[in-house]
Amino acid sequence: MVAMAARDLLGSSPVKPFWLRGFAAVSASMSKRLVPNPPDLVSWVVREGGFVHKGLRIADGEASGLCLMASSDIEAGSDLISLPKHIPLSFPSSGSGQKWDASLFRIAQKVPEELWAMRLGLKLLHERAKVGSFWWPYISNLPETFNIPIFFSGEGIKDLQYAPLIHQVNKRCRFLLDFEKQVKSILKDVGPEEHPFGGQEVNASSLGWAMSAVSSRAFRLHGEELTDGVHEDMPMLLPLIDMCNHSFHPNARIIQEKGSNEHDFLIKVVAETQMEQDAPVLLNYGCLSNDLFLLDYGFVLPKNPYDFVELKYDGGLLDAASLAAGIFSANISSPSPWQQQILTELKLEGTGADHKVRLGGPEVVDGRLLAALRVLLADNAEDVKQINQTALQSFSSDPPLGVSIEISALRTVLGLCAISLQHFPTMIAEDEKALKNGEKIFPAMESALRFRMRKKTLIIDTMRDITRRLNSLSEQKVTI
Repeated sequence: MVAMAARDLLGSSPVKPFWLRGFAAVSASMSKRLVPNPPDLVSWVVREGGFVHKGLRIADGEASGLCLMASSDIEAGSDLISLPKHIPLSFPSSGSGQKWDASLFRIAQKVPEELWAMRLGLKLLHERAKVGSFWWPYISNLPETFNIPIFFSGEGIKDLQYAPLIHQVNKRCRFLLDFEKQVKSILKDVGPEEHPFGGQEVNASSLGWAMSAVSSRAFRLHGEELTDGVHEDMPMLLPLIDMCNHSFHPNARIIQEKGSNEHDFLIKVVAETQMEQDAPVLLNYGCLSNDLFLLDYGFVLPKNPYDFVELKYDGGLLDAASLAAGIFSANISSPSPWQQQILTELKLEGTGADHKVRLGGPEVVDGRLLAALRVLLADNAEDVKQINQTALQSFSSDPPLGVSIEISALRTVLGLCAISLQHFPTMIAEDEKALKNGEKIFPAMESALRFRMRKKTLIIDTMRDITRRLNSLSEQKVTI
């Protein structure tokens, strides 16, 4: 009965243009499972030879879904969860010696490396459709929907108000639409017995669900052994472990250690600190920007030290920023040959140039952007060529080309910040007002509001950091 439910779920998505599918669904409770009463996940893990600390429980985090919490105090160093090798779900490589479906592998080869989550997502869909899948107790506990931007409406995507993220969302949506066609082309002549999805139609909506399930839950760990003692790094879905929430200050960590067989690895979660009753189990998902947290996990952190605003390095934009700051230099939009050479070394010009620069984050100002402005505002080529690139790109060091050039460069960055803020159609106060009216907005809109508010706040914080730096430099100039 349960296995048949797995079959029914896979083909339940309506056939509509992808970005019109399932958007009402994201307003539902994010803790809703694929089936109303799924098997107990803790019991399944223990029955399959795993370990779960008796002081852990699964709690409903409402908007964040199910999460792991301490039901009693747990000492630092305690094993919280241990999974034997056969419990994690991964996509086997062709040379691993594991049995794999030929059609499924052909489809997986069409997935670009950057969208690795889709490859494992195909395996997840394969198991979801399989009657009697070993992983059904895990799969049935997965969320029915994901509040991730690929499921936002067209207007919802626009509400993000941030071109770099909108570009990534649209890119993934286009991939899913194109990939649906490729999947159908490969499977059109495959019979029911060989069909990797039990003969069911797979569309962009079900593919999007699978990709979102993996991107929001998978961990990259040591997988299959390739050569003597060397293991391939690969993404894995870790039942129960993937219910741990994120923190940059985690109270637990994942480790891998050898099992009773030297070729087997146990995947464990160990308490890093003392955990008090009702404390959530927290892992660090990585030093990621809010773009990636929202794109892959569906949440935004209000205080993220690794967040930044992305800009395109462009002479015309820099010219406008310098004029807004009252800085006049013909070289900003028309650099001299020696300045052009340094810009090429910074990979801001020429073949293989990377025009993406950042404001905010640990650096405050992108080192390459700051170096470029310092160079463009300098008159003496010999003075510049004596400075190494590390010093030229540093925000916190003494002004490498003197206080006057430093002040002009930082004022130009302030101009860039002001222009960046003007690109947002709404102000923070308007966003805050809309957020306070929370009962009238969908989760997608709430996510978009929090995301764009954080970007605007980040620009303002960057402006404050730069202003403090300018005030300090102005005092130095007066003293000199």
